[in-house]
Amino acid sequence: MIREQLLNPDAADLAAFLNRHARACECLVQVAGQAEVTYQGRAASTAEAGAYLLMLKVDGSLQIHHPKGVKPMNWQPKTDSVSAKVEDGFCVLTASRKSPAETVRVVMLDIQLAQALEIKEEAGFLLAGSEAQLQATLARQPELIEPGLRVLDRELLSGAGDMDLYAQDSQGRYVVVELKRAKATQEAVHQLSRYVDAVRAFLPPAAVVRGVLAAPSISRPAALTLERLSLEFKEIHALPSAQEAVTQPQLF
Repeated sequence: MIREQLLNPDAADLAAFLNRHARACECLVQVAGQAEVTYQGRAASTAEAGAYLLMLKVDGSLQIHHPKGVKPMNWQPKTDSVSAKVEDGFCVLTASRKSPAETVRVVMLDIQLAQALEIKEEAGFLLAGSEAQLQATLARQPELIEPGLRVLDRELLSGAGDMDLYAQDSQGRYVVVELKRAKATQEAVHQLSRYVDAVRAFLPPAAVVRGVLAAPSISRPAALTLERLSLEFKEIHALPSAQEAVTQPQLF
């Protein structure tokens, strides 16, 4: 499980550790200690020096967590470049993404623990309930997919089939959502692509249409195809229970 572990590493050892495992992409890397985090991209933010947990997964996703709360305070669903170097005596990790263009920079001030963990995907994850129940829950609470998302229709009929969710985001762009209870495969990506093409065909040429594949996980080939087709993936790990869901206002 533990491939490598450093306790109270100095800046040079930590930078070498991060570069070694970031390039290999074979382990889940986590780093705990005092750090400062800055973000530049669609917005800009700075997290002042504090105790944080940084996680870098084998798929290139990056998460930085506060000591409290479920959601990370900063994250990248996929990084195109991760590197670490020593600056002014501190290890500095830089994670960048091309589309959209954004950079997360972490200055590691006092790190107590750095681990590289081998965690194998030995079994798939399946969301509880049927796909119809998943669809109904996300239609009632589309913010679980993306903040500001507004569902316009469910099971919208098109020449390519029935779309799970047809929505609009906070910027007015149209969003086609394809839902899967288990790991998404290339077939799900191609299905989503067909739906997006069908929606673009009946909207004005200036309309922007996004395609989002929502599932617990996605296969590596499917992720590569998704990126090539300029579509998006949203991890859905857990949903409110049926009792919680029925107390929410009904959209349909």
